[in-house]
This record gives sequence, structure tokens and C-alpha cells, in this order.
Amino acid sequence: MPIRSSTINDPSRISNTRILLRTAIASRIVLLTLTVIWRSILSPYDTSASINPSCLSSTANATVLYPRISAAIENGVVWDSVYFVRIALCGYEYEQTYAFLPLLPFCISLLSRTVLQPLVPLVGHRAALALSGYILSNISFVFAALFLYRLSVIILKDPEASLRASILFCFNPASIFYSSIYSESLYALLSIGGLYFLTLGANNLAALWLAFSGCARSNGVLNAGYIGFQTMHQAYDALFLKKKPFLVFRVLISGILRCLFIFVPFVAFQAYGYYNLCDGRHPEELRPWCKAKIPLLYNFIQSHYWGVGFLKYFQLKQLPNFLLASPILSIAICSIIHYVKLHPKVFFSLGFQVDPKTTSFLETQTSTVNREDQALRRRKHSKQDMGPTALSTDNVSIDKLERFSIIIIPFVLHLGFMVATAFFVMHVQVSTRFLSSSPPIYWFASYVPAIHKGWGYLIWRYCAAYILIGSLLFSNFYPFT
Repeated sequence: MPIRSSTINDPSRISNTRILLRTAIASRIVLLTLTVIWRSILSPYDTSASINPSCLSSTANATVLYPRISAAIENGVVWDSVYFVRIALCGYEYEQTYAFLPLLPFCISLLSRTVLQPLVPLVGHRAALALSGYILSNISFVFAALFLYRLSVIILKDPEASLRASILFCFNPASIFYSSIYSESLYALLSIGGLYFLTLGANNLAALWLAFSGCARSNGVLNAGYIGFQTMHQAYDALFLKKKPFLVFRVLISGILRCLFIFVPFVAFQAYGYYNLCDGRHPEELRPWCKAKIPLLYNFIQSHYWGVGFLKYFQLKQLPNFLLASPILSIAICSIIHYVKLHPKVFFSLGFQVDPKTTSFLETQTSTVNREDQALRRRKHSKQDMGPTALSTDNVSIDKLERFSIIIIPFVLHLGFMVATAFFVMHVQVSTRFLSSSPPIYWFASYVPAIHKGWGYLIWRYCAAYILIGSLLFSNFYPFT
């Protein structure tokens, strides 16, 4: 059952949306300005990004009319941006390039060959691709912030806290990556947008968006867990509450198909890599992963080229990187602990210990939203009547923080799995951007100032420091997360 339109089109929420839109755009302008400033002040640590050899399948690069402008644009192509632009320009030429999923390079290439095609003779194809990447990342980020606000309103039932959470997302510590040619913005838009549509009951549209998120980043396949959680509850409702066995079968089949659909883009890309690198080759020429029972190219590349694996990063020399990741990991763990401690029995039972009078999982969320909206309006009116004796805003915020809805369980489980993966398997410093699109972090952080203002200020200082340091280091090809 979809959420009533009145819960979305409330005047205060429209006003908040406008505030958020301006804030999101302003945050991107700030990041891009900082990048230009740092780039003009300092010399890059590594200048190899400017080297642009011809594609293996093409001739030498064509001359451009404005080489200085072209060079200025291409100077911002650093770190993984080099791979994304190269793939958009030349396709997947080398084995290690298959670590970067195709959605962002495809969108970059499409935009450069259509809207930005007139710029190619002026600044060159590579610079046009870079501009396309910047445009896509920054526009995607703005829409991701708007979708986060709408999703947060449904989950938190608190427009003001939702606005605070979304503004915090606009200035998150990984902000530099959301304004660069990285897949973070596109993934955040598709994953958060997909979850928003899922909460509205638009399951097929949600599955489509979440499937595309798996074509932007590999961890997008984990979003199938949200569909799985919803399917379990709908099947439970159909079997034990509605007593309709046939409905159980229909719910399970549709849920399984949607989950499989989310995996399709990632699996298809692995098959594409196998076809290009393994199929038709002599056995002696085959790479080790080609001979595996389940030939997963992505896992092999991460392990072979980047040294990613369980506990492989647990070395004394990596201690600074663990310290670099400690703030985001601490906030994530605190948010998980908070939501689990609110109602441990409900959480560990995955929400199946609910009021037996409830008719269905989705109806629980819909009725809860409507009831709490009405209660919040009554509280606001009572505060006006009571004048200075009314409850403080902090008390209201704490009351909101202590509420628990089973719809938040899959978000917390998803975040927990991401935290464990980032800490034990990945290069731990990547945690800052790996976890930066997870909504529970911002939901929890949006209420922290109501409990302890000092911690709230500390979170904002952390975000500001990482924005400044990140834009400085990243834009000049120094290592940062």
C-alpha cells in the first residue's frame, strides 16, 4: 500500500525540499571551488594522470582548438577517474579495468556524444568526457539528496530531522568523491531512490532502480536484501494473518524474481568479462580465474591487483589508514548499536514479533506515518497554546529518536554488513566513501545534537575537516580514502 500523498506534499516539506535543493547545489559549488583553489595553489603529487595514450583500437589523438582549457579540465582526472574516463573513451582494454562497473562510463560516453558533442573539436574528446563525468556526478548527487529527504520523512516521520539528515549528507566527509568522476553519486541516487520507491510500494520500479545501482557499484547487489526482507514479511502476513496460501506463493515468486533481477546487471558484466578475456583462448593462455568453477572476474581483480581480502589489511603499517577510517566507522557502529538497543527482541526477531492486530507489513508503515504525523501536529498546537511551558525541541527530538519501526531493520542490517566488509576485507580507508551513502548514519547523526550538543558539533567539525583535507589531497593526486 503506497504512502498517502498528504504525507509527502505537506507545505512544510515542500519548503524543506527547496531549502535542501539550494543547500545541495551550494555544497557542490563549494567542493568544486575548493578543488580549483587547491589545484591552483599546489602542484600535484603525481602528474601521470595527464598522460593520455591512444586507445589500443584507434589512431593518435586529434588536435584541439583550445589545448589550455583542455589541459585544465583533464588535470582534474585523478585516481579512479582515470579509469572511468579511459573506459568511456576506449572501452575495457585491460583486465584490471573490469573492476569498474559500466554504468558510469556508459553515461559519460553517451553525454559526451550527444549534449557535449559540440565541445569535442574545441577541447578534445577526453576533456568532453571529463566534463560529462563532472556534470553527471554533481547532478546525481543533488537528486540523491532530495531522494534521501523523501525517504527519511517516511522512515523518521519527522520532516525537520529528515532535513537535518539530508543537509548532513550534503556535507558528508566523502563529499569530494561526490563531485568527482566517481560512481558514488550515481550509486547513491539509484540506491536511495530505489529504496524510496520501495517504501511507496512501487516494487517493480524499485527493483529497476536497485538493479541499476548494481551496475554502478558492486555493492549494489546487496540492495536485493531489502526486497528479500519485504518479501519475508509479506509472505508471513499472507500466511499467518490473512490465511491465504496462494498469496504466499505469489509473494514469494515475485520477491525472488525481483531479487534475481537486481543481480542480473552485475552477473551479466562478469559474463561479459569472461567472454572477452577467456572464451576461445588456448588453455595455457587462460588467466587463473578463467579456470575456476565460478569464474568471478571482479573478486580476482580486487585480490590480485589491489590486495583486497579477509584480514589482508591488518598490518602495522596500515594503522594510519585505520585511524583515517575510525570516525565514520565509529558513527556507523554507534548508529547500529542505538537502533538495536531500542527494541532488541524486535530487531533480533527481524520484526516478526509485531502486534498481531496488524494486517500487513506495508500497512504498518503507512498507518504509523499517518498516526505520527497527526500526533506531531497536535504537539505543535499544544506547544503554541502552552507557551513557555511547552516541551522543548530537544525533548521532541529525543522522543523521535527513541521510536522504532520494523522498516528500519533492513537498513541497519545492510549497514552492519557494509561496516564488517569495510573493516575486515577492504582497504579500510575506503570506509569513508563506502559507507557515505548509508541513510542510517545520517538519521542517527541528525538526532545526536539533541542528546549531546558537543557530539553534534564534533560530527560537523569532522565533516568540515574531511571536506577541506579531502579536496586538498584528492585534487592534487595525494592519497585520501
